Parts: sequence; structure tokens; C-alpha cells
Amino acid sequence: MTTIAVTGASGFCGSYVARAAAAQGAEVVCVGRRPGPVGRHVYWDAALGRAPDLGGAEAVVHCAAAVGDPVPGSPGEAAMRAVNVEGTAALLEAAAGRPLVWVSSASVYAPGPERARLREEHPVGAQLNAYGRTKAAGEALALSAGAVVLRPRAVYGVGDPHLAPRLLARVRRGLLLLPGRDVRLSLTAVENLADACLAAAGAGWPPGAYNIADPVPYSRDEAVRTVLAAHGVHARVGHLPAALARAAAAVVERAARRRPLGEPPLTRYAVEQLAHGVVLDVTRARRQGWTAQRTLADYARALEAGPRPGADRPPAD
Repeated sequence: MTTIAVTGASGFCGSYVARAAAAQGAEVVCVGRRPGPVGRHVYWDAALGRAPDLGGAEAVVHCAAAVGDPVPGSPGEAAMRAVNVEGTAALLEAAAGRPLVWVSSASVYAPGPERARLREEHPVGAQLNAYGRTKAAGEALALSAGAVVLRPRAVYGVGDPHLAPRLLARVRRGLLLLPGRDVRLSLTAVENLADACLAAAGAGWPPGAYNIADPVPYSRDEAVRTVLAAHGVHARVGHLPAALARAAAAVVERAARRRPLGEPPLTRYAVEQLAHGVVLDVTRARRQGWTAQRTLADYARALEAGPRPGADRPPAD
């Protein structure tokens, strides 16, 4: 791997992939609307449906994505589809003949009760929000084109603009309410995802889908306490009946349909992500020689040792 193109390299996941590639000695081409943290910049807006210029790149890691939880049928959902589906089609046209790693999400898996050791053969479908639906549609295109598709779950790390800020925003008077009882969850450190991206691109993993997660699953409540404490927030974790949380989310979603330009503060997707245990089986990736090295404890130590994640990092590209 001499020259690697990383789409969305100014965003959270893409910036980690770009830096890790440069640290391994690769020449990095950062493809997106804004320059990445290293290497050469090639402008590309994934929402416009035009193929980017990947000239000189020997491998491609596609991290560019629209992330969020917009109201169904809203302009936000249409914009998400433009990036995650039409943008993927344009990228596949440009990347033809090159090794391609496409970063997907465990959100593509069909929801349900607690799922332990969820394998890549688990059904994909019935996603609860636009993000899951558009990522499933985009990865279907990528798989048909012979790409390696990585499915992390709840990617976190220093600079995370999504998970930690949402948790912190929901603390009220020293209390954070979570839906249902404590469960076991897989999480994915962004460093582990970056390592998998580069391993798959460099070693030529066989095309197909691969789950990517930390070495062991976590207790949901303990993981949340760890994140809060690492951010200097002292709060108690309480439990709200899951049925009540779902009912509240349904009410909020219905009200949000009257204001389709914003995202609902509470959704059924958010409830389900926290209410049901989901443990990813990463055997397939391990068989390719990949091993997750980072854990939530490493993240907490990194936060405590350095500045808090800045609000100036763009959430997506």
C-alpha cells in the first residue's frame, strides 16, 4: 500500500484512518469537501453524485457519510440518501479496479431482542431510521462491486462528534436515564476501526462484510459511567422502563414530523440502540489477522490526559 485515498478524511472516522495510513508510511489522498489532517486534498462532494478523481490511488477507504437521525420523508433524509447511496454509486464508478474498503455500520442489521454473538449472516433489513436504511442500500452497492464492507457498532473516540455529546446532553440534574435494564453491548474504538480499514486495504481481505468491535463487549451502564466520568461529568445512571421510553419516542417522532427540518431529540432508533444487548461476533475479521487493540479504558485515559474533544471538528464529510 503506497498511495491510499480516504474519503471523508476531514470527518471523525476518516481523519483517524488518514493519520494511521500516514503513520504507516503511505501517501494519503484526502477526498472530500474539506482538506484532511495529512496528505493531499482532492475536492469531492458526495452529495452531488459525481465521481471523484482518484488518480494515483492504489487503494480506497470510503469513510464519507451523512450521519444522524432525521425525520422520515424529510429533506434531511433525502440529503442522507444522496450522500450514502448516490455518493457510493459515484465512488464505485471512480474506484473500479482498485481495492475498496467501505465503512458501513451495524445499524444495517435487522432489530430485535437481545442479540449475542451476532454474525455477518444476520438478516439486513427493517432498519429503524434513515441512517440504517441508507447505509444498508449503500453497502449493498459496495458488496455487489466486490468491496470489503466493515460493520462497526457505536464508534467512539477522542473528537467523537456524535455519541459522547448526545449522552452528555441528556444528563439532567445529575441523572441520566437509560431505557430498560443493563445489557451487554459491543462498541468500536475509532482506532480499532482505522486499523481494520488499513489492514483490509493493505492485505487484500476477501470481499464481503466484516463485523468490527472492541476485544470484549461492555456493560452498558458501566460504559456510560466511564464516558461521563472521563468528561468530568458526575451523574447517576437510572433506568426508565423500555416500553415507556419507546412510547415517549413515538410521541416525539410524531411531533417532529411537523418540523421536518430538524432532528427529533428522542427516537425509537436511539431507544433500541440502548435497550437491547448487541454483541458482534468478529471471528471473520480475526481470521484475516486483525485484532482489536483499543478499549474504552484507553479512551478514558486519553481524555483525562489531554484536552477535551473540540467542538470544531466537522461531524461528517
